[in-house]
Amino acid sequence: MNEKNKLLTIGQFAKLHGINKKTLMWYDEIGLFKPAYINPENGYRYYNYRQSSVLETILLLRELDVSIDEIQTFMKRRSALSLKCLLDERIKELNRQIDHMSRLRETLCSHHRNMVTLLTMDLSEIRVVEKRECRLVTLKIDASTSFDKEVEMIAAETQKYQLRRLHDASYGTMISVDCLYQGNFHEYSMLFIEIPAFSQGEQKLSKNPNKTGIHIQSGGKYIRAFHKGAWEKIPEKYQEILAYADGQGIKLHGFSYEMGMNENVIDRIEDYITQIEIPIL
Repeated sequence: MNEKNKLLTIGQFAKLHGINKKTLMWYDEIGLFKPAYINPENGYRYYNYRQSSVLETILLLRELDVSIDEIQTFMKRRSALSLKCLLDERIKELNRQIDHMSRLRETLCSHHRNMVTLLTMDLSEIRVVEKRECRLVTLKIDASTSFDKEVEMIAAETQKYQLRRLHDASYGTMISVDCLYQGNFHEYSMLFIEIPAFSQGEQKLSKNPNKTGIHIQSGGKYIRAFHKGAWEKIPEKYQEILAYADGQGIKLHGFSYEMGMNENVIDRIEDYITQIEIPIL
């Protein structure tokens, strides 16, 4: 545009900025953004191109959910410093939202993978899979730990690692392989929480890799199996797993990791599916 001082109608100016002309009329009425000229005879509003940068700043702040009151305050004291301070706060908030969306995406991907597995798996199959290393938050339990206490412990850790909802992480139980070899199939020793990657909780784990209560689930080969039904019958599945490992000449070690697969799509405990993964030497 060569004639930057040339007046534009409200319709032209609105179209130039991709907004409704009613928005410009409202901004004028509340004193936020006034036209360059108003025809005294017919009340028509006119704008010049030089006003575009100011309007674009207002539109950017509105897109960032800055309130009208905040924008009006800023416009009265408009300066590089005041805009920097305002943007500093919005960048922090955007980072929080991005972190939350990253966690939500990871959660959705995890649920999606579980649903794909549910639709394609053979519950009777026991097989060897490859897993990546990950860090787990662990909570010690024993036979005397009540269900209410477990819920209380999980809730406390959820807050500690800045998880907004329970669905932001995966949960499960651990039992040592030594107990399995000894036939002690009910001696669970830990609850675990798998914090999703890229979350604030995962960042806290990264900064404190040796912190008490952090368990490294090593990467490598695992036996994976599934149990359908009430937890009371899981020992039968473990007996199958031990028989399979013995028949394949496979030595198990460390812990068995159990995690529910389909809580969000069932109503009966008889349909509950538990995934079991055990590392092998």
